Amino acid sequence: MSLNKNKVLVGMSGGVDSTVATLLLKNEGYEVEGLYMKLHSNPGYHEVHLKRAQKAAEYVGVKLHVLDLQNEFNENVFHPFIETYAKGETPNPCALCNRTMKFGEMIRFADSIGAYYLATGHYIKTDGRFFYQAEDDTKDQSYFLFYVNKEYLPRLKFPLAEKQKSDIKEIAASLKGLASFASQKESTEICFVDTTYTDLLKEYVTVDKVGEVLDKDGNVVGEHKGYMHYTIGKRRGFSVKGAHEPHFVTKIIPEKNQIVVGKRDELECNSVILNNLNMFIEEIEFNATVKLRYRTKAVPCHVLIKEDKAYVTLHESVFGVAVGQAAVFYEDEKLLGGGWIVSA
Repeated sequence: MSLNKNKVLVGMSGGVDSTVATLLLKNEGYEVEGLYMKLHSNPGYHEVHLKRAQKAAEYVGVKLHVLDLQNEFNENVFHPFIETYAKGETPNPCALCNRTMKFGEMIRFADSIGAYYLATGHYIKTDGRFFYQAEDDTKDQSYFLFYVNKEYLPRLKFPLAEKQKSDIKEIAASLKGLASFASQKESTEICFVDTTYTDLLKEYVTVDKVGEVLDKDGNVVGEHKGYMHYTIGKRRGFSVKGAHEPHFVTKIIPEKNQIVVGKRDELECNSVILNNLNMFIEEIEFNATVKLRYRTKAVPCHVLIKEDKAYVTLHESVFGVAVGQAAVFYEDEKLLGGGWIVSA
C-alpha cells in the first residue's frame, strides 16, 4: 500500500496529551486516525483508558482503531522487566516500549492503513533527522525515546513539541465535552505497575527472602528482606549493625541474595560502559553531556565507541549509577544517541 503524506496515525491513550495532539493535527488539515493499544493485561486499566480514548476520538471526529498487543508487549517489555530485576539490575521499560511498541508495532500499523506519519502526545521535538528536547523541559521525554529506530524519524510528528503542559490543559479545559480531561490525574508511574514494582514481581518470582548485608570488605554487617527490594543508591529497608550515619546500596549480588552497602562516597562514579547502542551520529569519539537517569542533570563527558560499546568518561562525579538503566547523550538540546549501562 502506498503511504499518504497527508494521513497521520495518532497514538491515543485516553489522556489529555494525546487527545490535544489529535485535535491539533485535525485542525492543521491532516487526515487523522487514532490507535489505542492494549499492551499489558490489566483489564481495569484498559476499561477506563479505552473509554476515554473513544470519547476523545468521537469528539475530535476521528476513527479509533484498537490493537491488542499483549503478547508482543509481554515478550518485548514485560518479561525483560521481570528478568532485569531478577538479575539485580534496574530496568527501563518505557524506553523498550517506545522502541518496540509505540514506535515499532504502531508504525507497522500506520503502514497497514496507508498513513505516512505517526504522531503521539510525547513532549519532544524532531526535525526528521534528530530528536531535540521539548520546549517544556519539565515534561521533556527525549530520554525515553533515545532507543527509537532512527529510520523512523522522518515519519514522526509531535504536536506538543513547542507547547507547555499548562497550554495543553488550557486547550482541553476550553473544549465543551472534554473539559474533564484537563483535570484528570497525570500518569507518572509505569503503566503496568498498580502499586509497587515489588508487589508485581511477587506474582512471578520470590522477592521476600531474607539475606545478608555486606560492607565493601565482604563482612556481614546486617540483614535485608530480599535483594529485589533494592536498587543502587537506596538507603532504607535494611539493617547495618552499629551504623551512625546513612548507608546506601552500592552493589547487588543476586546469585547469593546479598547486597553491599557503604557511605555516600562509595556510590561515586566517574565512568560507565554501555552496550546495545542506538546512535543518531556517525562519530565514534566525541564530547557531550550524558543523562544517566531520567530525573538527573546531564553531566559533561567524553565518549569513545569501540566494538559496539561506548566507554564514557564523566567530567563530573555522579552518584548511584545503576546497571540496566539508559545513558543518553546530548549536544545542547540535540539527542545524539545512547545505550544501556552494563558497568559503572
